[in-house]
Amino acid sequence: MTKLRLLPALITAATMTAATAVETAVPNKTTKLPEILVSASEPSSTGSILREKGVYNQPGWTKQRRFSTTRVFVQKDPWEVGVAQWWRLRASDGKNPQHRFVEEFEIGLPYRAQLDIYYDWTHKNGNTDFEDVGVELRWALADWGVIPLNPTLYAEYKWANHDLGGDVLELKLLLGDNIGDKLSYGINFIWEQELTHEKTTEWQVSGGLSYDISDAISAGIESRYIRETVAGERGNPEHKFLIGPSLQFRPSRNTHIDLVTLFGVTKAAPDLEAYLIFGIDFGQGAKKVHQPVSGAHN
Repeated sequence: MTKLRLLPALITAATMTAATAVETAVPNKTTKLPEILVSASEPSSTGSILREKGVYNQPGWTKQRRFSTTRVFVQKDPWEVGVAQWWRLRASDGKNPQHRFVEEFEIGLPYRAQLDIYYDWTHKNGNTDFEDVGVELRWALADWGVIPLNPTLYAEYKWANHDLGGDVLELKLLLGDNIGDKLSYGINFIWEQELTHEKTTEWQVSGGLSYDISDAISAGIESRYIRETVAGERGNPEHKFLIGPSLQFRPSRNTHIDLVTLFGVTKAAPDLEAYLIFGIDFGQGAKKVHQPVSGAHN
């Protein structure tokens, strides 16, 4: 009887000893679940295209050209493409307005780069003429948010109709960022040199500020300052400053319409310079981000 009474105690002691041995042999640690790749182009949890991130962590507002004369970062992720149709109206001193039309093709490249190709033609004084073919390349120094103001380098070359002017080389520093969730801005510092003819030299500063009224509409203000000289008169520059309101309407996730109306403030500036831009994005490029398996279906 005494042995039977001791049996439960012996079983309990053996169980506790075995559990202690297991804990000592296998230390407690957190197991990390494997990661999978999901498409960054999927809608965000809020459904806002402006809050979605591109492959370089850039916000959605940078992917549809927000400002007419100011560029920010790169618009396209690798191998994304887009097209845009521009119409610029310029009027001054009650003369016949000048119209410029631009057909633009955009393609995203790896390593935070983008290539744009465009064709310009004009209608003024009753004549319609080819103006130039341009190629521009931009490269962001780092992913969005890594360097303050997200600096991006930009170079452009225009092969001009030599009946109208000379070829042009243009270099820019592109800056831009967010202010809170709804405000965004861009600032560009620009040097432009005509290589033949009058050899016009321009130094420009352009900027824009935009507020997201909704996912479909943004409104703001844009401005541009130009210091322009020609060969033989470098000491007699023209100063042009324009400023005015801007509006962007996004009918769908891959289309945008921009209307910008700039008014000349200085004597040398045109009285009016207005832009109407319609852009379409095609396809989703190589946009992948890492996300834990545990959050893949959230």
